[in-house]
Amino acid sequence: MENKLTFHINNMAYTIEVEDILIEELTKYLDLNKNNSTKDLLAAYIRMTQEHAILKKELELLSDKIPNL
Repeated sequence: MENKLTFHINNMAYTIEVEDILIEELTKYLDLNKNNSTKDLLAAYIRMTQEHAILKKELELLSDKIPNL
């Protein structure tokens, strides 16, 4: 299910439609109840990208352990 999510960044409101699972991930790093700065947005993006990169690497390592058929 998609939900609308509104962020306030540099005193401007931005509303996006996202899946439920993404709301939990985004709100770990950005506060919906305050005005976030561009710096906050960039930091959240970098943290999420880092999590994704680590997960990707872990999946690649697990995939390498699976025998080829």
